[in-house]
Amino acid sequence: MEVIVQKLENGDVALEEAIAEFQKGMKLSKELQASLDKAEKTLVKVMQADGTETEME
Repeated sequence: MEVIVQKLENGDVALEEAIAEFQKGMKLSKELQASLDKAEKTLVKVMQADGTETEME
């Protein structure tokens, strides 16, 4: 993700490449968010199995 951001910030890429890199970044962002959401749900389950109350936002 950092490499993609650096390429776009430098501005040394053609428009088509910039669009392609942006699309890659958006896809990666969605995948990472899904992974974080899954991890959060796992933590909630572990905490609930432990008998403690939890509120995750």
